Amino acid sequence: MSTKGASADPLAALGELPGVAESVESVRKAVDRVYGHRIMRRRSNEITSEAALRGARGSAALSGADWALEEVRRRTDFGGDDGGRTVGAALRLTAEAGQLLSIWRQSPLRVLARLHLVAAADPDPRVGRPRQDGEGVDESLVELPLPDAAEVSGRLEGLSDLIIAGSSAPALVTAAVVHGELLALRPFVSHNGLVARAAQRIVLVGSGLDPKAICPAEVGHAELGRAAYIAALDGYVSGTPEGMAAWIAHCAKAVELGVRESTAVCEALQRGAA
Repeated sequence: MSTKGASADPLAALGELPGVAESVESVRKAVDRVYGHRIMRRRSNEITSEAALRGARGSAALSGADWALEEVRRRTDFGGDDGGRTVGAALRLTAEAGQLLSIWRQSPLRVLARLHLVAAADPDPRVGRPRQDGEGVDESLVELPLPDAAEVSGRLEGLSDLIIAGSSAPALVTAAVVHGELLALRPFVSHNGLVARAAQRIVLVGSGLDPKAICPAEVGHAELGRAAYIAALDGYVSGTPEGMAAWIAHCAKAVELGVRESTAVCEALQRGAA
Protein backbone atom coordinates (compact mmCIF):
# COMPACT_ATOMS: atom_id res chain seq x y z
CA MET A 1 0.00 0.00 0.00
CA SER A 2 1.68 3.18 -1.13
CA THR A 3 1.09 6.25 1.03
CA LYS A 4 2.68 8.70 -1.39
CA GLY A 5 0.25 11.49 -2.12
CA ALA A 6 -2.34 9.88 0.11
CA SER A 7 -4.64 11.56 2.59
CA ALA A 8 -3.55 12.23 6.16
CA ASP A 9 -5.28 9.01 7.25
CA PRO A 10 -5.25 6.60 4.32
CA LEU A 11 -6.29 3.69 6.52
CA ALA A 12 -9.47 5.53 7.48
CA ALA A 13 -10.12 6.18 3.80
CA LEU A 14 -10.04 2.43 3.18
CA GLY A 15 -12.72 2.02 5.81
CA GLU A 16 -15.02 4.07 3.59
CA LEU A 17 -14.73 1.77 0.58
CA PRO A 18 -17.99 0.11 -0.56
CA GLY A 19 -18.80 -2.92 1.55
CA VAL A 20 -16.06 -2.40 4.12
CA ALA A 21 -18.32 -0.89 6.77
CA GLU A 22 -20.58 -3.93 6.47
CA SER A 23 -17.60 -6.27 6.91
CA VAL A 24 -16.43 -4.33 9.95
CA GLU A 25 -19.90 -4.43 11.54
CA SER A 26 -20.30 -8.14 10.86
CA VAL A 27 -16.97 -8.89 12.52
CA ARG A 28 -17.79 -6.71 15.51
CA LYS A 29 -21.09 -8.51 16.08
CA ALA A 30 -19.44 -11.92 15.77
CA VAL A 31 -16.68 -10.99 18.23
CA ASP A 32 -19.19 -9.56 20.69
CA ARG A 33 -21.21 -12.79 20.58
CA VAL A 34 -18.29 -15.05 21.46
CA TYR A 35 -17.10 -12.69 24.19
CA GLY A 36 -20.61 -12.81 25.62
CA HIS A 37 -20.64 -16.60 25.83
CA ARG A 38 -21.26 -17.73 29.39
CA ILE A 39 -18.20 -20.02 29.44
CA MET A 40 -15.97 -16.99 28.85
CA ARG A 41 -16.69 -15.72 32.34
CA ARG A 42 -15.05 -18.73 33.94
CA ARG A 43 -12.71 -20.33 31.45
CA SER A 44 -11.45 -17.63 29.11
CA ASN A 45 -7.82 -18.68 29.62
CA GLU A 46 -8.61 -22.10 28.21
CA ILE A 47 -10.30 -20.54 25.18
CA THR A 48 -7.26 -18.31 24.62
CA SER A 49 -4.87 -21.27 24.79
CA GLU A 50 -6.95 -23.33 22.41
CA ALA A 51 -7.33 -20.42 19.99
CA ALA A 52 -3.54 -19.98 19.99
CA LEU A 53 -2.99 -23.64 19.14
CA ARG A 54 -5.60 -23.64 16.40
CA GLY A 55 -4.38 -20.34 15.01
CA ALA A 56 -0.82 -21.63 14.78
CA ARG A 57 -2.03 -24.79 13.04
CA GLY A 58 -3.96 -22.69 10.53
CA SER A 59 -1.05 -20.39 9.78
CA ALA A 60 1.29 -23.35 9.30
CA ALA A 61 -1.24 -24.98 6.97
CA LEU A 62 -1.19 -21.91 4.72
CA SER A 63 2.60 -22.12 4.65
CA GLY A 64 2.44 -25.72 3.45
CA ALA A 65 2.42 -27.74 6.70
CA ASP A 66 -1.21 -28.84 6.91
CA TRP A 67 -1.10 -31.02 10.00
CA ALA A 68 -4.08 -32.35 11.90
CA LEU A 69 -4.83 -30.38 15.05
CA GLU A 70 -4.20 -33.35 17.32
CA GLU A 71 -0.81 -33.91 15.68
CA VAL A 72 0.14 -30.32 16.49
CA ARG A 73 -1.18 -30.77 20.02
CA ARG A 74 0.73 -33.93 20.85
CA ARG A 75 4.06 -33.27 19.12
CA THR A 76 6.99 -31.91 21.07
CA ASP A 77 9.68 -32.22 18.39
CA PHE A 78 9.38 -29.74 15.53
CA GLY A 79 12.92 -29.90 14.24
CA GLY A 80 13.18 -32.67 11.68
CA ASP A 81 11.53 -31.96 8.36
CA ASP A 82 10.30 -28.80 6.66
CA GLY A 83 6.75 -29.35 7.87
CA GLY A 84 7.83 -29.75 11.47
CA ARG A 85 9.96 -26.62 11.33
CA THR A 86 7.06 -24.65 9.84
CA VAL A 87 4.66 -25.80 12.56
CA GLY A 88 7.25 -25.05 15.22
CA ALA A 89 7.77 -21.56 13.80
CA ALA A 90 4.02 -20.90 13.81
CA LEU A 91 3.71 -22.02 17.43
CA ARG A 92 6.64 -19.83 18.50
CA LEU A 93 5.20 -16.82 16.72
CA THR A 94 1.79 -17.24 18.31
CA ALA A 95 3.41 -17.34 21.74
CA GLU A 96 5.70 -14.40 20.99
CA ALA A 97 2.99 -12.14 19.54
CA GLY A 98 1.40 -11.62 22.95
CA GLN A 99 4.71 -10.37 24.34
CA LEU A 100 5.06 -7.65 21.71
CA LEU A 101 1.76 -5.81 22.00
CA SER A 102 3.15 -2.89 23.99
CA ILE A 103 6.02 -2.36 21.53
CA TRP A 104 3.99 -2.48 18.32
CA ARG A 105 2.55 1.04 18.38
CA GLN A 106 5.95 2.60 19.19
CA SER A 107 8.20 0.48 16.98
CA PRO A 108 6.45 -1.83 14.50
CA LEU A 109 9.64 -2.45 12.52
CA ARG A 110 11.37 -3.68 15.66
CA VAL A 111 8.46 -6.04 16.26
CA LEU A 112 8.58 -7.37 12.70
CA ALA A 113 12.32 -8.01 13.03
CA ARG A 114 11.72 -9.87 16.28
CA LEU A 115 8.97 -11.96 14.72
CA HIS A 116 11.29 -13.01 11.92
CA LEU A 117 14.03 -13.92 14.39
CA VAL A 118 11.59 -16.06 16.35
CA ALA A 119 10.18 -17.73 13.24
CA ALA A 120 13.52 -18.51 11.62
CA ALA A 121 15.36 -19.53 14.80
CA ASP A 122 18.53 -19.45 12.72
CA PRO A 123 21.91 -17.71 13.21
CA ASP A 124 21.93 -16.72 9.52
CA PRO A 125 22.91 -12.99 9.41
CA ARG A 126 20.03 -12.32 7.01
CA VAL A 127 17.52 -13.20 9.72
CA GLY A 128 15.79 -10.38 11.58
CA ARG A 129 16.36 -7.64 9.00
CA PRO A 130 14.74 -6.69 5.68
CA ARG A 131 16.33 -8.38 2.71
CA GLN A 132 18.95 -6.56 0.70
CA ASP A 133 19.59 -6.31 -3.02
CA GLY A 134 20.28 -9.69 -4.55
CA GLU A 135 18.73 -11.68 -1.69
CA GLY A 136 15.92 -13.99 -2.71
CA VAL A 137 12.89 -15.16 -0.77
CA ASP A 138 11.93 -18.69 0.18
CA GLU A 139 8.13 -18.27 0.08
CA SER A 140 6.38 -20.86 -2.05
CA LEU A 141 2.81 -19.70 -1.44
CA VAL A 142 3.12 -16.17 -2.86
CA GLU A 143 4.43 -15.99 -6.43
CA LEU A 144 3.85 -12.31 -7.15
CA PRO A 145 6.70 -10.19 -8.54
CA LEU A 146 9.15 -9.48 -5.76
CA PRO A 147 9.65 -5.79 -4.89
CA ASP A 148 13.29 -4.72 -4.77
CA ALA A 149 15.06 -3.81 -1.55
CA ALA A 150 14.58 -0.06 -2.00
CA GLU A 151 10.82 -0.44 -2.43
CA VAL A 152 10.63 -2.78 0.53
CA SER A 153 12.48 -0.29 2.73
CA GLY A 154 10.33 2.66 1.65
CA ARG A 155 7.03 0.86 2.06
CA LEU A 156 7.99 -0.61 5.42
CA GLU A 157 8.84 2.88 6.63
CA GLY A 158 5.51 4.13 5.32
CA LEU A 159 3.64 1.34 7.07
CA SER A 160 5.53 2.02 10.29
CA ASP A 161 4.68 5.72 10.09
CA LEU A 162 0.99 4.90 9.70
CA ILE A 163 0.99 2.62 12.74
CA ILE A 164 2.90 5.06 14.92
CA ALA A 165 0.72 8.02 13.88
CA GLY A 166 -2.44 6.08 14.68
CA SER A 167 -5.64 6.02 12.70
CA SER A 168 -9.37 6.27 13.14
CA ALA A 169 -9.73 3.22 10.88
CA PRO A 170 -11.37 0.13 12.35
CA ALA A 171 -8.96 -2.48 13.67
CA LEU A 172 -10.05 -4.92 10.99
CA VAL A 173 -8.94 -2.52 8.26
CA THR A 174 -5.56 -1.83 9.87
CA ALA A 175 -4.96 -5.55 10.44
CA ALA A 176 -5.84 -6.36 6.83
CA VAL A 177 -3.48 -3.70 5.50
CA VAL A 178 -0.59 -4.82 7.71
CA HIS A 179 -1.19 -8.42 6.67
CA GLY A 180 -1.53 -7.62 2.96
CA GLU A 181 1.44 -5.28 2.84
CA LEU A 182 3.78 -7.81 4.42
CA LEU A 183 2.63 -10.54 2.05
CA ALA A 184 3.04 -8.25 -0.94
CA LEU A 185 6.51 -7.05 0.10
CA ARG A 186 7.89 -10.30 1.53
CA PRO A 187 10.47 -8.18 3.35
CA PHE A 188 12.41 -11.10 4.82
CA VAL A 189 14.26 -13.95 3.16
CA SER A 190 11.85 -16.50 4.67
CA HIS A 191 8.72 -17.00 6.80
CA ASN A 192 6.95 -13.90 5.51
CA GLY A 193 3.51 -15.49 5.53
CA LEU A 194 3.86 -16.62 9.12
CA VAL A 195 5.15 -13.19 10.15
CA ALA A 196 2.34 -11.40 8.28
CA ARG A 197 -0.33 -13.44 10.02
CA ALA A 198 1.32 -12.96 13.42
CA ALA A 199 1.37 -9.20 12.80
CA GLN A 200 -2.32 -9.32 11.93
CA ARG A 201 -2.93 -11.06 15.25
CA ILE A 202 -1.01 -8.34 17.10
CA VAL A 203 -3.17 -5.63 15.53
CA LEU A 204 -6.45 -7.39 16.28
CA VAL A 205 -5.48 -8.07 19.89
CA GLY A 206 -3.68 -4.81 20.60
CA SER A 207 -6.49 -2.71 19.14
CA GLY A 208 -8.97 -4.07 21.66
CA LEU A 209 -11.10 -5.82 19.06
CA ASP A 210 -9.95 -9.20 20.38
CA PRO A 211 -8.13 -8.43 23.65
CA LYS A 212 -8.12 -12.04 24.90
CA ALA A 213 -6.89 -13.42 21.54
CA ILE A 214 -9.79 -15.82 21.13
CA CYS A 215 -10.67 -15.08 17.49
CA PRO A 216 -7.94 -16.80 15.45
CA ALA A 217 -8.16 -15.35 11.95
CA GLU A 218 -5.49 -17.84 10.87
CA VAL A 219 -8.06 -20.60 11.27
CA GLY A 220 -10.38 -18.79 8.92
CA HIS A 221 -7.69 -18.09 6.34
CA ALA A 222 -6.80 -21.78 6.30
CA GLU A 223 -10.44 -22.82 6.04
CA LEU A 224 -11.07 -20.46 3.13
CA GLY A 225 -8.12 -22.09 1.39
CA ARG A 226 -4.86 -21.11 -0.24
CA ALA A 227 -6.42 -20.37 -3.64
CA ALA A 228 -8.91 -17.88 -2.16
CA TYR A 229 -6.15 -16.36 -0.03
CA ILE A 230 -3.95 -15.70 -3.05
CA ALA A 231 -6.86 -14.43 -5.14
CA ALA A 232 -7.77 -11.94 -2.42
CA LEU A 233 -4.12 -10.90 -2.09
CA ASP A 234 -4.07 -10.19 -5.83
CA GLY A 235 -6.85 -7.70 -5.15
CA TYR A 236 -4.78 -6.01 -2.46
CA VAL A 237 -1.72 -5.81 -4.70
CA SER A 238 -3.80 -4.32 -7.52
CA GLY A 239 -4.38 -1.25 -5.33
CA THR A 240 -7.82 -0.69 -6.83
CA PRO A 241 -10.72 0.20 -4.52
CA GLU A 242 -12.49 -3.01 -5.52
CA GLY A 243 -9.39 -5.11 -4.92
CA MET A 244 -8.64 -3.53 -1.56
CA ALA A 245 -12.24 -3.95 -0.44
CA ALA A 246 -12.17 -7.61 -1.52
CA TRP A 247 -9.01 -8.24 0.54
CA ILE A 248 -10.51 -6.58 3.61
CA ALA A 249 -13.70 -8.61 3.16
CA HIS A 250 -11.62 -11.79 2.91
CA CYS A 251 -9.82 -10.93 6.15
CA ALA A 252 -13.16 -10.17 7.78
CA LYS A 253 -14.52 -13.58 6.79
CA ALA A 254 -11.39 -15.20 8.20
CA VAL A 255 -11.94 -13.50 11.57
CA GLU A 256 -15.58 -14.61 11.60
CA LEU A 257 -14.56 -18.19 10.92
CA GLY A 258 -12.05 -17.92 13.75
CA VAL A 259 -14.88 -16.73 15.98
CA ARG A 260 -16.94 -19.72 14.90
CA GLU A 261 -14.07 -22.03 15.84
CA SER A 262 -13.78 -20.57 19.33
CA THR A 263 -17.54 -20.60 19.78
CA ALA A 264 -17.46 -24.33 19.10
CA VAL A 265 -14.73 -24.68 21.74
CA CYS A 266 -16.91 -22.75 24.20
CA GLU A 267 -19.85 -25.00 23.46
CA ALA A 268 -17.74 -28.13 23.95
CA LEU A 269 -16.45 -26.87 27.29
CA GLN A 270 -19.96 -25.98 28.37
CA ARG A 271 -21.26 -29.46 27.50
CA GLY A 272 -18.40 -30.99 29.47
CA ALA A 273 -19.22 -28.84 32.49
CA ALA A 274 -22.93 -29.60 32.38
